[in-house]
Amino acid sequence: MEQQYFVGWGTLALINAGLAQSKNRTGLNWFLLSLLLGPLATFILLFVEKR
Repeated sequence: MEQQYFVGWGTLALINAGLAQSKNRTGLNWFLLSLLLGPLATFILLFVEKR
């Protein structure tokens, strides 16, 4: 069960990196931030305007 948690968290971080790149933001920075913040980073990305 614990391994599934890490896989899901990592998948979310990859999705956030792709979302960040589509908004002309640095994917690597958002990937690392997502590893720390998880779903909170997703909500931040959803409301950040495109550059």
